[in-house]
Amino acid sequence: MLRKLPTWLTWSRIALIPLMVVLFYALPTPWGGIIAALIFALAGLTDWLDGYLARRLEVTSPFGAFLDPVADKLIVAAALVLVVDTSTALGISIAAIVIIGREIAISALREWMAEVGKRARVAVSSVGKVKTSAQMVSIFLLLWAVPLGPLPVFLIGEWLLYLAAVLTLVSMVQYMLAARRVA
Repeated sequence: MLRKLPTWLTWSRIALIPLMVVLFYALPTPWGGIIAALIFALAGLTDWLDGYLARRLEVTSPFGAFLDPVADKLIVAAALVLVVDTSTALGISIAAIVIIGREIAISALREWMAEVGKRARVAVSSVGKVKTSAQMVSIFLLLWAVPLGPLPVFLIGEWLLYLAAVLTLVSMVQYMLAARRVA
């Protein structure tokens, strides 16, 4: 049973998506956003934990390697849709489109690269890791949205989202240049 735990944790991340969305809209403001942010953080914790356990228990699998990034992209896209739905800032909408669009493009690129036997050419870069960190923190803060004392949580989240969008474009260009060498 322990050997299947990483995959179950990944599935739990996918299962958290409808719960996050329903509670975001069902609970009164600001509680819907706060609870959605906490669910998003829990999903991030399961992402770290499933990877850690898979490596530690040496139970990585091709299916787990496929499902993990799918779960990540689904919860990020769902959370960004929630943020865009409640924000009137054009910049947030543009940043969300850039992030979601890049994920679709890079997923297709990785699939193509795998078909031509060059998947390693589009491995995660250090820019991608920083982008992911900024993106995850920004989404958490944008969902939370309620200031913590003098700390403007939403504004910090907004600027981190813009940073994540810029890094998203930089990492996409890196991936495309690496793929171009193969093409």
